[in-house]
Amino acid sequence: MKNKLSRIALAAGLMGIIACNNTETPLSTPTSGSTNISIDESFQPIMASMVDTFESIYDRADIEADYKSEGEVLKDFLNDSTRVIILSRELTPAEEASFKQKKLIPRTTKIAIDAVALITNPNNPDTLLTMEEVRGIFNGEITSWKGLDENSGLGDITIVFDNNNSSTARYVRDSLTANQKLPENTFAANSHKALIDYVAENENAMGVIGVNWISDLDDSTAISFLNKINVLGISQESNPQTTESFYQPYQAYIAQGVYPLRRFLYVISTEGRAGLGTGFASFIGGDQGQRIFLKSGLVPATMPVRVIGLGN
Repeated sequence: MKNKLSRIALAAGLMGIIACNNTETPLSTPTSGSTNISIDESFQPIMASMVDTFESIYDRADIEADYKSEGEVLKDFLNDSTRVIILSRELTPAEEASFKQKKLIPRTTKIAIDAVALITNPNNPDTLLTMEEVRGIFNGEITSWKGLDENSGLGDITIVFDNNNSSTARYVRDSLTANQKLPENTFAANSHKALIDYVAENENAMGVIGVNWISDLDDSTAISFLNKINVLGISQESNPQTTESFYQPYQAYIAQGVYPLRRFLYVISTEGRAGLGTGFASFIGGDQGQRIFLKSGLVPATMPVRVIGLGN
């Protein structure tokens, strides 16, 4: 009787293994299986294109991309809710130390150069700012459009971000305000579309947005956004004599470094083996992924951007 029960148990176990092997869900490999990735929502347009392209090439791959604020993405990563994230900054020493305590080693790869764009209402005649003026606005020293042009007919400046916990807000605090609090005339619109709509409807507004939302001229959504707003040109000179010293966040100017509000884009992974997350990260950093960045108006990390001068 005992031997008979053992044979039944063994047969049941073999049937379970066979059933698992016959399932339609593939094992996780660099090009198949399923995984979830947390992505800074500032990069949703370009990364959605990346995911769609990857899944169209590898039809057994299923990537669940969660687009969140930078703070929420980091929370997912630190809580081990995801093994792959895409951010506009590297991990801090404290964040790296927390992974080492778990015996995990984060691998960070720079995949593109992005920029932060400043946008205004089309009725606002101020389309050029110096970096000194930009810092003055975000430090709270300049609070009205008359502070930039005494002849301006506009009122107090309203600064609009997509999210209080966003990477653009963190970038401004780190790069422009020396980690001081943002001024009181700042608020969050809670989405990029809401941010653009607010700027389009309010003459006194100045929006802060990741440039990839407005950089892909083949994308109908980006074009519709551009038709609603002005994109400011910025000069690094304190007293520019001509408009040629001002640069908008075009791809060539980002690549050359003459547009000042630049930032890098990284993929960070703690995946311990060659799974789908690792395969997707390799795709982004490889030739096909870098060409998608190039087409979108961002600057790929590993491919040169040609700057062509046009004569008369």
